[in-house]
Amino acid sequence: MRCPPLPSGFTVRLGPRTRTRGGLLVGSSGAVLRLRPRARRLLSADGRVVAGDPDATTVARLLLDSGLADPCWDSPTESPVDDVTVVVPVRDRPRQLARLLAALPGLPVVVVDDGSADQASIRAVAEEFGAVLLRHERSAGPAAARNSGLAVARTPLVAFVDSDVVPVPGWLGVLRRHLDDAAVGIVGPRVLGGEPRPDDSWLCRYEAARSSLDLGPRPAPVRPLGRVAYLPSAALLVRRSACPVFDETMRVAEDVDLVWRVHQAGWRVRYEPAAVVRHDHRTALLPWVRRKAYYGTGAAPLADRHGSDVAPLVLTPWTAGLTLCVLAQRRWSLPVAVLLSAAVTARLAPKVGVRTAATLTGLGTAGTLLQTASALTRHYWPLAAAVCVRSRRARRAVALAAVLEAVLDHRRVRPDLDLPRFLVARRLDDLAYGGGLWVGVLRGGSPRALVPAFRGFHISRRGNR
Repeated sequence: MRCPPLPSGFTVRLGPRTRTRGGLLVGSSGAVLRLRPRARRLLSADGRVVAGDPDATTVARLLLDSGLADPCWDSPTESPVDDVTVVVPVRDRPRQLARLLAALPGLPVVVVDDGSADQASIRAVAEEFGAVLLRHERSAGPAAARNSGLAVARTPLVAFVDSDVVPVPGWLGVLRRHLDDAAVGIVGPRVLGGEPRPDDSWLCRYEAARSSLDLGPRPAPVRPLGRVAYLPSAALLVRRSACPVFDETMRVAEDVDLVWRVHQAGWRVRYEPAAVVRHDHRTALLPWVRRKAYYGTGAAPLADRHGSDVAPLVLTPWTAGLTLCVLAQRRWSLPVAVLLSAAVTARLAPKVGVRTAATLTGLGTAGTLLQTASALTRHYWPLAAAVCVRSRRARRAVALAAVLEAVLDHRRVRPDLDLPRFLVARRLDDLAYGGGLWVGVLRGGSPRALVPAFRGFHISRRGNR
């Protein structure tokens, strides 16, 4: 797909964690972009670039695609949404469906009843709110239900919204602004839990801060292995011309698969946390554990379709060496890790300067430590547990990873939950997801979802003259 230009007047602004160092822009994820003087002059004092002439339009697109800048608007006014149809898949949730439809006044809605036992109640709710009703006599899954709704929609844009979601007013107009960029195929909002209450359980408080559906407070481009790697189908706004059908053979992770196929086709995908919907999270222990394990089973079919995009570890030769040093815990581990980091810094310094090279090395080191800790306690915990039976070093590594990762995560997300209970919930989350992942791998007969991805170290040197 040939990328269309940004519309005139479309404005982007450097992200709050993007740093300018001479002619370099450095992102918190390690992205580096060298802008030549002519391109740097297009940046305003507050880091904005307004698309207009070819140079400004090219630079704005480059900043967006590199994740160093995000779209911004001077006014909070949302775009009109008269070109959007809402598709709602539902099965036996008449009360939640009525709650959702009440929050969608004036919008054309297609409700797809995916084999509800009490079809009369679903029909009554749809008729009350003037929604078009389609019915599957037998449940075919949410992917098939969304496809049925997509097939009858006649507007250029379609919003998929699950029946257990309550949109916050203004959400759709905020998302709609992104589709003014003709290169954007999908945009998703932030998915939060219900409004906090004083009597919320510890698990409810954990989910409020660490739900798998909540992708955080920072906007981002969505791409495999990126800071935001997927969008949940609890709520999505899609361009019909960009959106293939959901894979109906997938009962889990079909939303991730759809987003990745759209990305692979050359469309841009965006995450916009300024738009918010609220979701009925599972907060009873056993249903919550089952749901986390269910999510884990989706990794194997995703790996079959998308290969290393599902990898639990992303390693360069340098970070692979660091990981080995961390896991070995030998006397040589620290000196070798320091030498490796020094070598990488020295290699980068002629290209980006010593200070930026040291920053990138530090970011890479921190990222390596965190992904190693996460892999030990989440994706590879069955293997780690087996090794721990015989190895004191392994027990020490896993215990340190389990505690340190939770402490850092608690500090990052700042939940309304004390650290000990957060740690317990975090580890249960990982055990359930990892268990589901291994079940999916064994069921599918392929280990691809457990194989690390190996990447070279690349610095973008593109820029305008």
